[in-house]
Amino acid sequence: MKTAPPQHTAIDLFSGCGGLTRGLKEAGFGVVGAVELDEVAAKTYRLNHPEVDLLSQDIRAVQPRKWMKQLRLKSGDLDLLAGCPPCQGYSTLRTKNGGKRNRDGRNPLVREMLRFTRVLKPKAVMMENVPGLLGKTALLDLQTGLEQIGYEVQCNVRDAQFYGVPQRRRRLILLAGRGFEIPFAQARRNCLTVRKALAGLKRVRTSGDKLHDFPERRDPEIQKLISQIPINGGSRLDLGTANQLRCHKNCDGFKDVYGRMAWNEKAPTITSGCFNPSKGRFLHPRSNRCITMREAAILQGFPRRYKFDSGAGKQAVALMIGNALPPEFIRRHAKKIRKAIESHCDSRRKNVHARHREKAAR
Repeated sequence: MKTAPPQHTAIDLFSGCGGLTRGLKEAGFGVVGAVELDEVAAKTYRLNHPEVDLLSQDIRAVQPRKWMKQLRLKSGDLDLLAGCPPCQGYSTLRTKNGGKRNRDGRNPLVREMLRFTRVLKPKAVMMENVPGLLGKTALLDLQTGLEQIGYEVQCNVRDAQFYGVPQRRRRLILLAGRGFEIPFAQARRNCLTVRKALAGLKRVRTSGDKLHDFPERRDPEIQKLISQIPINGGSRLDLGTANQLRCHKNCDGFKDVYGRMAWNEKAPTITSGCFNPSKGRFLHPRSNRCITMREAAILQGFPRRYKFDSGAGKQAVALMIGNALPPEFIRRHAKKIRKAIESHCDSRRKNVHARHREKAAR
């Protein structure tokens, strides 16, 4: 039996490898267009979402009015404009927890959301980013600009671990409805742990899945250090100062470096360095290795069969996964957006019918 097309349409700006699009689809949106500059991420996106009109180019060169016509949309037709502009410029890690100014050239890309909104006039806008963007000029300009053209805007920080994701990940979310308010999805207790998320995976290096079988090469000294770290949440600090690497002995920060994940807890934030134990708590709870790229993708919330272009190497795959949005986190907020749009449209129709009845009764 042929399924009906989705009732609501969406566009995904800064789409990356498709985490946001996946979440939107699961919430009932039909994603009609996307923009992504990075060639590897664009290739991965096409592997999973071949039906979407993906523009693989710099978003600043995209003419929204021309693209809108190509998508056969009129101003006001689109239900949701969503996006996650590059966030590295606002990361607390890059700015030393806010103590250092970052002049990353990608910072102004947040304002592209407003440029597209002014032309497309979608019923709703959703933007996701790092908490470090809160209070910054780029976000304030976006909020003010949206309000000036009729959107009701709210912005807050939410943690993905309370939205069905087996990972601690604090993210900023902006929701805006054209003439109506959109509530945030409700935070709920989440029992999905590292153990439950990774249960049933095949053995590493023999699974037949390239993401799970990427080889890991370590210096013998590093491999010995990893083997000594206690299983199930252990840390290099458990080894005592004498047994730590020289570079760690006089370092009082980055205490998660060379740490193991714990089976019955949420994973730490999955970053682009998730293949490297020197970048955070990315060691497997039991095995003497880092988590695999498939394990990283699962902890980020991707389906087990989600395809990634592995030809560019492990580091490129880790970058895509670390930069992605957890699909389940997006799905829950997108469902709230869809319901708010439906409620607003129903209310408008009722008001129109009421005015017609009132006019006919005169």
